[in-house]
Amino acid sequence: MTRKPLSLYLAAPRGFCAGVDRAVKIVEMAIEKWGAPVYVRHEIVHNKFVVDGLKDLGAIFVESLDDCPDDRPVVFSAHGVPKSVPATAERRNMVYVDATCPLVSKVHIEAERHHANGLQMIMIGHAGHPETIGTMGQLPDGEVLLVETPGDVERLEVRDPEKLAFITQTTLSVDDTIEIVSALRARFASIVGPHKEDICYATTNRQEAVKSIARKIDALLVIGAPNSSNSQRLVEVGRAAGCAYAQLVQRATDIDWRALDGVRAVGLTAGASAPEVLVNEVIDAFRQHYDLDVRIVETATENVEFKVPRILREPA
Repeated sequence: MTRKPLSLYLAAPRGFCAGVDRAVKIVEMAIEKWGAPVYVRHEIVHNKFVVDGLKDLGAIFVESLDDCPDDRPVVFSAHGVPKSVPATAERRNMVYVDATCPLVSKVHIEAERHHANGLQMIMIGHAGHPETIGTMGQLPDGEVLLVETPGDVERLEVRDPEKLAFITQTTLSVDDTIEIVSALRARFASIVGPHKEDICYATTNRQEAVKSIARKIDALLVIGAPNSSNSQRLVEVGRAAGCAYAQLVQRATDIDWRALDGVRAVGLTAGASAPEVLVNEVIDAFRQHYDLDVRIVETATENVEFKVPRILREPA
């Protein structure tokens, strides 16, 4: 049977960012240094394939320090944790390694600086996401107010409208965030913003790459986990940019081939916590179904690298 031709537009950049790469390395190096098991508070990054691979090496994933013994190392996930978590680990004399992405840590520092200057913080983010919980947990209760939409801005009750600053979750949609920032500035003229946008370079680059291919394709597949904020935003960005069919898949077995029947061009990208091996798996699956023409569309070059914590670079 003759296979139908199909153009596959492969977005670049895609997949692992520097913060995710560092976090995964931290868990691997911790197991190598201290042996198994090493405990990890929350999924180190939001990707089942990555988490399962680390479990095979000896990582045990938990949601609370209460589930960790005092005598084994614990790693904090890339999303960041409230200040109370390392404080508890120190009280228990635990060995811990903080894998918080440095770009998330930058937002934490920003929030503390504004708080020290007497400003109440407004955070643009998603309720319940671990990064949002971690960032809001850097300051005392009530010092950070969360908004998710421009409508939330209208309902805000602040302590002093003249003493406000805002920060954002690093994995948001750039376009949606601009709307919320505009609403904040319209209501609170003196609100202080970050020196540089909090949304990380990797999130921005992956969204721009999707926008660049959206009008060339009939369908978009985003490789990523359902609980991955940056992956979900890529789906939304694709739809907003004109791609009628945009779906999240965790790996090749999740592809709905019937939904792709009749398409001539498909876009493919991966969220910042999805490894390249899953991208190659999806490309191989397309080769089995179509006479495939792969076209790489690169909109930015990334060469960022973050060092792992010193405790892992020192001899045991």
